[in-house]
Amino acid sequence: MELHQVRYFLAVASTLNFTRAAEQCNVTQPALTKGIQKLEQELGGQLIYRERQLTQLTDLGKEVLPMLARTLASAETARRRAREFQRKEVAPLKIGLAPSISASLVLDLIAEIAKFVPGLTVELREGAAEKLIDLLLEGEVNAAIVGDVQDIPPRIDDWLLFEERYVAVLAQTHQLANRHSIGIDDLRETVLLERVGCDVAPKIQRSYFPKEPPHLGHCSGHDLHLQYMAAAGFGVILAPEHMPRLPTLKTIPLEGDPISREVRLLAVQGRRYSPAQDAFIKVARLRDWSIEVRQRDIPPGRLPEMATTPALTRTSTTNRFQRIDPIA
Repeated sequence: MELHQVRYFLAVASTLNFTRAAEQCNVTQPALTKGIQKLEQELGGQLIYRERQLTQLTDLGKEVLPMLARTLASAETARRRAREFQRKEVAPLKIGLAPSISASLVLDLIAEIAKFVPGLTVELREGAAEKLIDLLLEGEVNAAIVGDVQDIPPRIDDWLLFEERYVAVLAQTHQLANRHSIGIDDLRETVLLERVGCDVAPKIQRSYFPKEPPHLGHCSGHDLHLQYMAAAGFGVILAPEHMPRLPTLKTIPLEGDPISREVRLLAVQGRRYSPAQDAFIKVARLRDWSIEVRQRDIPPGRLPEMATTPALTRTSTTNRFQRIDPIA
């Protein structure tokens, strides 16, 4: 099936006149007729019924009309997108984030590279670290930021960005809210809210609850949902210290040797980077993450207040930020 044949058919379908359709397609009428006949041969049936001055679509023609219209529209969109890409009018960048990695970590990076990468379009995708590695190898994402991950394949390059501690996040009215720090015994007596898919959950289990499981209350796969539950007094969240939180919540350090994790940047080894991907990886690796983490270090009291994450939907003529639903 040739696209020009599809274009000829759509022109006849819209005008119901071979002469006007040929003029619209800028071809001779015999050429248009021949093209439609070849399309009919390939589809195995007559698409247009023509008798003297009467031109109509057959039942088969009516059936395939919307599908062929979508085919032509998709092809034209692909051509336009390719031209924009070649002229560097569009620079796509797909970033994978593990469930416990806040989008706030990449917002400054995106804003920085948008200054010198025209047409930057960013897509954020959330998924478990193992799923993100598969998407990297399949070319579905360009780079990924993950927490603790086991068995990174040899084909994946990984760079340590920073290490961070886990802290307790709870409502200001919680019975533990006035503590300067929270001990392990307190956690064992407290209802915890479970983050589904948390990469540090096995480490928390081994370190804090080696004999008995924690008292788990509600659970969710979304941090913001858990924060609203915590703000309503349903329990305590154990969360990475970088994560922004609702202003009604309080962050308290854990006593002793708190749980920590490494945050790493992943990309496929040896694969040619696009300009946007190259810029993102360089900016992420050159960034002094220790300064940002130190700014969020917990003094003898608590973490300083952090604003909630800004909305991640932005559209303009130069760059777009787009939030995508979590990967199933």
